[in-house]
Amino acid sequence: QVQLVESGGGLVQAGGSLRLSCAASGRAFSTYAMGWFRQAPGKEREFVASISRSGGITYYQDSVKGRFTISRDNAKNTVYLQMNSLKPEDTAAYYCAAGSYSSTQPSAYDYWGQGTQVTVSS
Repeated sequence: QVQLVESGGGLVQAGGSLRLSCAASGRAFSTYAMGWFRQAPGKEREFVASISRSGGITYYQDSVKGRFTISRDNAKNTVYLQMNSLKPEDTAAYYCAAGSYSSTQPSAYDYWGQGTQVTVSS
């Protein structure tokens, strides 16, 4: 079992930045690939970014490439999502997830956090 707790969400103006954190407890954090997903009201949950167990391989949704950066610190059992140049369309609840391998599909992940809200005003 892995417990995931996100933090760092909030209200920011367009063009601003936020850094999301996801703290993990339970089984060895470094044995899991990690992903960030988001879900806006009335929309399906969508992939944002993922990172391999060691942190050496990352993937991004096209709309966030160059603006968002996923990273992890296995010594601190934490994964981060640095979000720069935020746009109103980035507004959503953001969720971190842990799974056996990196994937863009939510079904590939076994554990999920409760989410943190990001709101970007225009």
